[in-house]
Amino acid sequence: MKGGSGGAAPGDYVYFKSVVPLHKISIGSKLWRYYDFGPKTVPPLVCIPGIAGTADVYYKQIMSLCMKGYRVISIDVPQVWNHHEWIHSFEKFLDSMNIHHVHIYGTSLGGFLAQIFAQHRPRRVKSLVLSNTFLETHKFAAAMPWSPVVNWTPSFLLKRYLLTGIRDGPHEPFIADSVDFIVGQVETLSREDLSSRLMLNVNVASVGSLMLPDSLITIMDTNDYSAVPQQLKDQLNERYPGARRAVLKTGGDFPFLSRPDEVNLYLQLHLRRVGVEPRPDLVQGFTRNGSAGSSKDPKDGGDSFHDSPGDNGYRGSGGSDHVSPHCGSESHDSDEQIPTSTMLANTVLGTAS
Repeated sequence: MKGGSGGAAPGDYVYFKSVVPLHKISIGSKLWRYYDFGPKTVPPLVCIPGIAGTADVYYKQIMSLCMKGYRVISIDVPQVWNHHEWIHSFEKFLDSMNIHHVHIYGTSLGGFLAQIFAQHRPRRVKSLVLSNTFLETHKFAAAMPWSPVVNWTPSFLLKRYLLTGIRDGPHEPFIADSVDFIVGQVETLSREDLSSRLMLNVNVASVGSLMLPDSLITIMDTNDYSAVPQQLKDQLNERYPGARRAVLKTGGDFPFLSRPDEVNLYLQLHLRRVGVEPRPDLVQGFTRNGSAGSSKDPKDGGDSFHDSPGDNGYRGSGGSDHVSPHCGSESHDSDEQIPTSTMLANTVLGTAS
């Protein structure tokens, strides 16, 4: 699989693929494609991508957070055609994994789906991290009047339409790399994948009230630009006035790829704040053949990237002045060890506790 459009995959992604196994499971008529890595005794962070994303787009989060003792599950959104089908399918997926409670990190469409699930299955969602996302789909529906014929639209036209939502360059190098990676992932999607995701994005719906307290929600937005209109992002912020704010000065549509150090640190702070305790003591080494991969045996404590290569030409540059993380550290046994500035800890997210 190529990481970018027509180019070589980033070195750390090639390494990730050699170490972390991709799982595929059929539940009813739905095929789920996902990664599950890290200590199985830790409540998982489930990552749900946007309309152009796959489970692979969060590989930098898996590499960093699992090394610190967290469990990360990154999913592809399966071929579901409406929001009720999404709720039932995701619930069955969690049931099949014997997972009762989750923390969700959702970007763009993934953030909307995370909120819909939290609204209808409130007992299962313990916290949310919402990034560049929205509360309702009316604007997207209005912008796509040809949605009734999406099932008959050729794949190349669906891809072209989807990619027009990504801002054209020129980009700074890390953002340009993130766009290339996403374009490469879009090329792997089938016509049915594309059409079902577009339908989820344009089926008219809005998020109702959540039982989840605002204090268990973090909103992580980029300040430069994204495909989600600012009006919709403002609407989300107004809905959750008590949510924590994690602001990235730059990063574009895909900060999890272009600014991974900042995103990973914000995710770590969020998880600590909502009571998820990492288990760095259960992080184990592994061999290059991935033999200590993501076993389903609970006694298998998890995995690490101890011998992961360093600079490879595709690392986030950490564009915000607020953060100067060093994700190469082994683990953090106390909040004081989290490498962050006072401004980040006290002003942006609050001290992790």
